[in-house]
Amino acid sequence: MTKNWYVIHTYSGYENKVKTNLEKRVESMNMEDKIFRVLVPMEDEIEIKNGKKKIAKRKVFPGYVLVEMDMTDDSWYVVRNTPGVTGFVGTGAKPIPLLDHEVQAILRQMGVEEVRTRVDYSVGQSVRVTSGPFKDFIAIVGEILGDKGKLRVSVSMFGRETPVELDFAQVEKVD
Repeated sequence: MTKNWYVIHTYSGYENKVKTNLEKRVESMNMEDKIFRVLVPMEDEIEIKNGKKKIAKRKVFPGYVLVEMDMTDDSWYVVRNTPGVTGFVGTGAKPIPLLDHEVQAILRQMGVEEVRTRVDYSVGQSVRVTSGPFKDFIAIVGEILGDKGKLRVSVSMFGRETPVELDFAQVEKVD
């Protein structure tokens, strides 16, 4: 099974209706093992009306809906024949899946999925600071804050240990 994200084109303004219809069709046609998630990419937009701040949801890609699915003839048929769907995005008859980094960027923008950072550091390890005020200092990793993408390290300055919080991108391993 190859699970990929595909983009479907819809009638403008019908994105949420297509999402609802497709989810109902997936359930009624027992396609849960082939069609997994349906998303209408949205982002928060701050509107200021009459001096009041209001947060509104705005479609990032009007006229498009994302579908995570295993592309087979059956799953293609279910999606393609959903009311409001005008077709898949791709060349000719073959839909082209989105690349992983494209999907991650969209999901991150929506706040649906956070970036998963692989942590190559361990507590007690020495690292070199590569940017910021402590650039070129050697530090000892004290704590790994993977969910924030940060490390708490100890930098030795003037004979004293100074705790500093740094992004993963601000340090490198010392060989």
